[in-house]
Amino acid sequence: MDFAFRRDVTLFLVSHDEQDAILVRRLLAPSRLTESLVWHRHLREARFLSASRGAPVCILVGSTPVGQSLSDVVGWIRRRAPRAAVLLLGGTRKQTARNPYVGITPLAGWVQGWVDHRRTAPLEFRREIWLALERAHRDTAPAAVRVEELIAQDSALLERGLLPDVTLRGDGFTTGLHYAPGRSHALLGGDFCDVVQTDDSTVHVVMGDVSGHGAAEAALAVHLRLAWRTAVLCGQSQLGQLRLLERILVDERPDEDTYATVVSLVFPPHGRSVRMISAGHPGLLHRHSGKVSWVEPQPGIALGLFPGRGDWSETEMALADRDSVVLFTDGLYEGRTAGGRLGEEGLLRLAAQYAHLEPQAFVDALVRGASLLAAPFGGLLDDVAVLHLGWNRPGRV
Repeated sequence: MDFAFRRDVTLFLVSHDEQDAILVRRLLAPSRLTESLVWHRHLREARFLSASRGAPVCILVGSTPVGQSLSDVVGWIRRRAPRAAVLLLGGTRKQTARNPYVGITPLAGWVQGWVDHRRTAPLEFRREIWLALERAHRDTAPAAVRVEELIAQDSALLERGLLPDVTLRGDGFTTGLHYAPGRSHALLGGDFCDVVQTDDSTVHVVMGDVSGHGAAEAALAVHLRLAWRTAVLCGQSQLGQLRLLERILVDERPDEDTYATVVSLVFPPHGRSVRMISAGHPGLLHRHSGKVSWVEPQPGIALGLFPGRGDWSETEMALADRDSVVLFTDGLYEGRTAGGRLGEEGLLRLAAQYAHLEPQAFVDALVRGASLLAAPFGGLLDDVAVLHLGWNRPGRV
């Protein structure tokens, strides 16, 4: 990095002696560094800590106050501005060579010699400043990269901890899941889903899709999923759950245009039916006797479009032994293909090809098939969530 051409370099002088300030200004004139120089007599006056965040900073250390050693001053600076370049104006090279603070550049007593005997002193002095900035950047850059890596790892761990675990205890109910955000380098998107089995063995399911594709939408999706889980465990009805989610969405959404489509399912323990409520969400797939059909629950308005005016109603569908349903978000079929958008009909034809597969294999094949069809046109660009659900034991009572 060539600091000589950067105009955001800030230069500080920390010195108890006014002669140091006069000397430094002589050495800097007539460069632009003269305008950026800030002189502080005492460390308590120094304001380079906030200024050192981002822009390159070089700190010149001159005469120290009575009772403070050079090591005291340098140590204080190093602790508070570890990425700054530091130049020492006083002392001798032999003394400063023993200084334990790595990256400190001593100019020692021959600075005054430059001023008295050499016309090139200002150029040499400015050159020392640029070199010190280069060294500081070289020494701290690897540490900065490591810090960024650790932050990225922490973010990934946090996002992974917020992902749902749809695996239920016992072997009575089977789930299969695919979840992939559209945002690059992210684990969470605006799609959300969850599965809860209450003490009476009833299985409750939710899937939703928050409009938009940013981090704010992903955070809102997490809020909605956790609120839904809490509402289920507190015994709220399906309609009560949707009303609660809409209230939270309206309070937390990043702008007034944000909305969410949601579908809520309840599988009673007898396993002979499923109750569904849709708030603007796409339909679902019904797997029965080796075939796949499309099911549209009673339509309802998406959450947040007209708050408080939701017209949601329940749809009940009968289930036979080994029947299952597959929920998904529209990112699965919105991708462009050679024949245009895949769409609902295209997705149904694709699903029929994999009707013989087991739950998780079916989900994986469905997503892979849609991805391959969209690959020549940029792939699946939106968040994609797919959830396979069904009882796996016949003869339930």
